[in-house]
Amino acid sequence: MRLYETEIASRLMLGTAQYPSPAVLTEAFRRSAAGIATVSVRREAGHERAGAAFWGLVRDLRVTLLPNTAGCHSVREAVTTAQMARELFDTPWIKLEVIGHADTLQPDPFGLVEAARILTDEGFQVFPYTTEDVVLAGRLLDAGCEVLMPWGAPIGTGLGLTNIYGLRTLRAQFPQVPMVVDAGLGLPSQAAMAMEMGFDAVLLNTAVAKAGDPARMAEGFARAVQAGRLAFEADPMEPRDMAAPSTPVIGMAFLE
Repeated sequence: MRLYETEIASRLMLGTAQYPSPAVLTEAFRRSAAGIATVSVRREAGHERAGAAFWGLVRDLRVTLLPNTAGCHSVREAVTTAQMARELFDTPWIKLEVIGHADTLQPDPFGLVEAARILTDEGFQVFPYTTEDVVLAGRLLDAGCEVLMPWGAPIGTGLGLTNIYGLRTLRAQFPQVPMVVDAGLGLPSQAAMAMEMGFDAVLLNTAVAKAGDPARMAEGFARAVQAGRLAFEADPMEPRDMAAPSTPVIGMAFLE
């Protein structure tokens, strides 16, 4: 998988929040073999270097880091947080979140496009957290984004793919654009479904971090992602409305 000209070995991406301990986080990443870890940036960390131990922990995971602007509700907040992330992690990558609705954590489409354009102009490589809206996707691509991250469902819900029609339409509309289903996945089977639909990767956090056994769940997601991708690449059969025998009738004996 190539994202902004960077080769990523795994199509599973994991967040680093909410784990019960650093040891559990580390083991979950080991069992999942995730290729990318997302990390949130807080303003106080930029000034006082708070959380230095955590930054050291995620660096020790030896995976590509994708800082994000989680918790930002305005363009100014998101841009400032992205600039801090570049200084902290020495990377042009940024997962851009501009939240527009407090209950659903749905992205603000207008602020998202504006922030994406500003950051792209500043040399960032932007991974926008967006919805499955085709028009919004087009605006983000026009703003300079080369990757899209549509949600499966609201963050942390575990509902899976709540708008399969919208996701299929988005995937079909922009077949050459790398797309990562981000947020809302609760089970490995849901990740497999996203991969079978042709998405390039999945990103999740809560489903693993809040599982009874996060490391085991992480491995389950890893296997599901691999299975879904293999199925997509195998060119699956088309569904049928009527039964079709798998055993040929030619050569069978007929009794009178």
